[in-house]
Amino acid sequence: MNTIELSGNWELQKGRLKQKFAALTDNDLLFVKGKKEEMIAKLQIKLGKTKEELHKIIAAL
Repeated sequence: MNTIELSGNWELQKGRLKQKFAALTDNDLLFVKGKKEEMIAKLQIKLGKTKEELHKIIAAL
Protein backbone atom coordinates (compact mmCIF):
# COMPACT_ATOMS: atom_id res chain seq x y z
CA MET A 1 0.00 0.00 0.00
CA ASN A 2 1.59 3.26 -1.10
CA THR A 3 -0.92 5.66 0.38
CA ILE A 4 -2.91 5.70 3.57
CA GLU A 5 -6.65 6.01 3.19
CA LEU A 6 -7.77 8.77 5.53
CA SER A 7 -11.10 9.72 4.07
CA GLY A 8 -14.62 8.63 4.84
CA ASN A 9 -14.23 6.82 8.12
CA TRP A 10 -11.33 8.88 9.53
CA GLU A 11 -13.28 9.63 12.73
CA LEU A 12 -13.63 5.88 13.35
CA GLN A 13 -9.97 5.24 12.51
CA LYS A 14 -8.91 8.12 14.74
CA GLY A 15 -10.82 6.65 17.69
CA ARG A 16 -9.22 3.26 17.16
CA LEU A 17 -5.74 4.79 16.96
CA LYS A 18 -6.34 6.64 20.23
CA GLN A 19 -7.43 3.37 21.87
CA LYS A 20 -4.36 1.55 20.59
CA PHE A 21 -1.91 4.37 21.41
CA ALA A 22 -3.02 6.20 24.55
CA ALA A 23 -0.34 8.88 24.04
CA LEU A 24 -2.12 10.24 20.95
CA THR A 25 -4.28 13.32 21.23
CA ASP A 26 -6.92 14.83 18.95
CA ASN A 27 -4.32 17.40 17.93
CA ASP A 28 -1.91 14.64 16.86
CA LEU A 29 -4.61 13.14 14.66
CA LEU A 30 -5.90 16.36 13.16
CA PHE A 31 -6.33 15.62 9.47
CA VAL A 32 -6.25 18.70 7.28
CA LYS A 33 -6.70 18.19 3.56
CA GLY A 34 -3.36 18.48 1.82
CA LYS A 35 -1.39 18.00 5.06
CA LYS A 36 -1.54 14.21 5.37
CA GLU A 37 2.23 13.77 5.10
CA GLU A 38 2.76 16.35 7.85
CA MET A 39 0.41 14.44 10.16
CA ILE A 40 2.10 11.12 9.32
CA ALA A 41 5.52 12.64 10.12
CA LYS A 42 4.23 13.80 13.53
CA LEU A 43 2.87 10.33 14.26
CA GLN A 44 6.19 8.77 13.25
CA ILE A 45 8.02 10.92 15.78
CA LYS A 46 5.50 10.52 18.57
CA LEU A 47 5.07 6.75 18.20
CA GLY A 48 8.59 5.88 17.06
CA LYS A 49 7.22 4.02 14.04
CA THR A 50 8.28 4.04 10.40
CA LYS A 51 5.96 5.25 7.68
CA GLU A 52 5.50 1.65 6.53
CA GLU A 53 4.57 0.54 10.06
CA LEU A 54 1.99 3.35 10.28
CA HIS A 55 0.56 2.33 6.90
CA LYS A 56 0.10 -1.23 8.19
CA ILE A 57 -1.41 -0.08 11.50
CA ILE A 58 -3.94 2.22 9.83
CA ALA A 59 -4.76 -0.34 7.12
CA ALA A 60 -5.49 -2.92 9.82
CA LEU A 61 -8.07 -0.65 11.50
